Amino acid sequence: MPKNPNIRSVLIIGSGPIIIGQACEFDYSGSQAARSLREEGIEVALINSNPATIMTDPINADHVYLKPLEKKYIIEILEKHRDMGRPIDAVLPTMGGQTALNLAIDCDKAGIWTKYDVQIIGVDIKAIETTEDREKFRLLMLKLGAGVCKGRTARSFLEGKEIAQEIGFPLVIRPSFTLGGTGGGFVNTPEEFDKALTHGLHASPVHEVLVEQSVLGWKEYELELLRDGNGNFIIVCSIENFDPMGVHTGDSITVAPAMTLPDTLYQQMRDLAIRVMNGIGQFAGGCNIQFSVNPETDDIIVIEVNPRVSRSSALASKATGYPIAKIAAKMAIGYNLDELINPITGTTSAFFEPAIDYVIVKVPRWNFDKFPGADRSLGLQMKSVGEAMGIGRNFQEALQKACQSLEIRRNGLGADGRELTNQEELKQSLAHPSWNRLFHIYDAFKAGMSFRTIQKLTKIDPWFLHQIEELIELEREIQQYDLEDLPPELLRTAKQKGYADRQLAHLLSVKESKVYQYRQQHNIRRVFKCVDTCAAEFEAKTPYYYSTFNNQVPITQDRPEPVSDLPGNESIRSNRKKIVVLGSGPNRIGQGIEFDYSCVHGVLAAKEAGYETIMINCNPETVSTDPDIADKLYFEPVFWEHVHAIIMHEQPEGVIVQLGGQTALKMAEKLTRYGIKIIGTSWEALDLAEDRGHFSEMLRKLDIPYPKFGTVRESEGALELSRELGFPLLVRPSYVLGGQSMKIVINETELEQHVMKILNDIPDNNILLDHFLENAIEAEADAICDGKDVYIIGIMEHIEPAGIHSGDSYAVLPTFDLSENVIRQIEEYTKKIAVALRTVGLINIQFAIKDEQVYVIEANPRASRTVPFICKAYQEPYVNYATKVMLGDKKVKDFDFKPVKKGYAIKIPVFSFNKFPNVNKELGPEMKSTGEGIYFIDDLTDDFFQKVYSERNLYLSR
Repeated sequence: MPKNPNIRSVLIIGSGPIIIGQACEFDYSGSQAARSLREEGIEVALINSNPATIMTDPINADHVYLKPLEKKYIIEILEKHRDMGRPIDAVLPTMGGQTALNLAIDCDKAGIWTKYDVQIIGVDIKAIETTEDREKFRLLMLKLGAGVCKGRTARSFLEGKEIAQEIGFPLVIRPSFTLGGTGGGFVNTPEEFDKALTHGLHASPVHEVLVEQSVLGWKEYELELLRDGNGNFIIVCSIENFDPMGVHTGDSITVAPAMTLPDTLYQQMRDLAIRVMNGIGQFAGGCNIQFSVNPETDDIIVIEVNPRVSRSSALASKATGYPIAKIAAKMAIGYNLDELINPITGTTSAFFEPAIDYVIVKVPRWNFDKFPGADRSLGLQMKSVGEAMGIGRNFQEALQKACQSLEIRRNGLGADGRELTNQEELKQSLAHPSWNRLFHIYDAFKAGMSFRTIQKLTKIDPWFLHQIEELIELEREIQQYDLEDLPPELLRTAKQKGYADRQLAHLLSVKESKVYQYRQQHNIRRVFKCVDTCAAEFEAKTPYYYSTFNNQVPITQDRPEPVSDLPGNESIRSNRKKIVVLGSGPNRIGQGIEFDYSCVHGVLAAKEAGYETIMINCNPETVSTDPDIADKLYFEPVFWEHVHAIIMHEQPEGVIVQLGGQTALKMAEKLTRYGIKIIGTSWEALDLAEDRGHFSEMLRKLDIPYPKFGTVRESEGALELSRELGFPLLVRPSYVLGGQSMKIVINETELEQHVMKILNDIPDNNILLDHFLENAIEAEADAICDGKDVYIIGIMEHIEPAGIHSGDSYAVLPTFDLSENVIRQIEEYTKKIAVALRTVGLINIQFAIKDEQVYVIEANPRASRTVPFICKAYQEPYVNYATKVMLGDKKVKDFDFKPVKKGYAIKIPVFSFNKFPNVNKELGPEMKSTGEGIYFIDDLTDDFFQKVYSERNLYLSR
């Protein structure tokens, strides 16, 4: 069936601020869906309260409503469009996670869609209710002949106790209508049950939980499907969880395609998936089905069905190159799969199951260090804040690349001297999964623990464990040689298994540069392969690449030829002038989706300025890694060796580092050292801003006040300096983002303890001690500078006092109670600092104000967390302007700035403390929020502002 002609305008509901369990993968899906519908000439309206994302940018939709996700705002939008004479015809709620679905269901129950004659597309509300209501789902599966866990739904404490008695322990508690496993958990004993049951009943919005048998240790798989209105199906991708049942899929290491799934079982699973999807409703769209398999008997049971675009859909899209959200959006307006073209090849039908000739591995990224005292064990409740994905020709290469992408100061899976050797600690870790179990499996093999013991403790499939064991055997073989005698074939084998030069340098006790030189000498170099959805059967139109080492490249002693000429290389360098944009890697607290927003705008601006754009990033959840954003996408770790290889191949004019957060900035020094041009502010200026001594010297010369401070490298010096500066002190390491390891200390004992902790966590780092200005007001300014002229895009005032990280503060744009004298000082200091640092592009400066005196806390000559917020509030594309300034394409005075200033915009920090029930909500100089919302008010008498202002000191801690 072709497109439904009655659908002329569609409302897409977003997912709101980023929280653990619902992150930027929905921003990616929503952005893709909006673009897909607009290609069809459909007018798109979009509601979402998250200012940090590309989804809420005017480039994506015709009408963007930055409003809270509540019924009253849905009504407001529907009435506005009706009054405009262009009523909303349909609502697409499947792109915004659980938040969007729950809101669509609430509106449906309230009769809102019927009243305004709005059709729900892309989903069947009954199907959602069936899959979310644990009891209905269980009964339907039994009716369809699909295996499920034994269990029943409890709506009261008494009912839960009765069911537990009936089934026996161990048990699982799964609350209805929650996302990211909220409120769920395993219960092994009657003693734990009462507490877990109470928690689950409270976590469910309808106060019901499924109490069922535990299948802890079974294997877990997922299938990602698409179905159209004609009943055509495709399986986009099979995904296998490296971790067995017991760890939430969002916290599991996952592999695509499934590695240990025999074809007979896959066919059973496939038939079951189609039967289940037909059984839950006749909607067209995406669906994710999770299965569990008993490793002893191969019995299959259905764990969960998500009849919508899910977290795994983003992963499956990036893994296969098949744009699920784009196709699902087109099917929602009536198209069938056989009427659509696969956008990757541009010629083949979308009714085509992707075939992949590589392996992808996703490894989650956690931030437990932000929540001291948090339970670090992994279970049914998701706790990770982001993820990285590696692509390789085999599992080992993809795994190593994913580990290199995590930015946890590891160079891959081990081979870096950071092994745990204590057998008892290793056994404890293997039996009780936490964020570092993967590394401890490697450590256990290295420490000589038997295969049988490791398998028994982890219940991980033997195939995966053999893959890791093989790496240890390879390392032992490499260590028998010096670099000079190392057989080149053995070195190539190590590179094919994903080893970084840094890891090999560690094994051979030489410098990384020596391994690199030896590799070049023997022509052991990366080639770039295309992600094409069809295992190279048809030519791909989308330039989407990963790197690998293949046997076709001969090992020689000759002068290496260009990568473009190497056999097996599929990335051909063009003659156009090029720019590389470095992405921000996996999301984490302190560096989130807002940097991806800046990267996307940087790419689009460079395209407008006539450059071929090249994006390097490894985050599968984001819009920057959508193959249709940059001219070329390299899905690679933002890790020196990979970045350098791409730059050497592509020969760009330069690299933009100031849009990708600390991840990209950390590359600036090395790029400069290797003679690679940094576009915009130079590394020297970036370094001057980070080097507190030199920066303060600059401030002193400019006659700009700053808090008294000093730099130390050991605890003895810290105690001496503290006597000079006076307590309280703000203690922090250099070169970190999100206030990592920052703390306010009030006496010598606390000071000594914290300095020791920093030195332990980050050895050889300068430690800064600032006199902390108590009861000061905090403000920040963002500006664009071309080296001479400065334009301040916005000044935000924090509602909370100084001492709470800017990312955790409510902040108001423009300022609400700073005097003209203070604002004049802020403007003057911002302009002076931007010019003195020779800033070319963006700069963010943080201030503390006490007794009408403005002090400079720090300056960051890069895109900041607040830039997207200001762009949305003032409705101007500042990142686009700043990128053109960086490229030398424009000067500040070439732009006609016209910010829309009406009332105030409030930045609302959003936290995920509910994932860590035993951690108090305390706020200090280290950032803890996972996302943010935006809220507009007309004036300061607004009730919301008054409430927040009255609570401004409530959570201030250290």
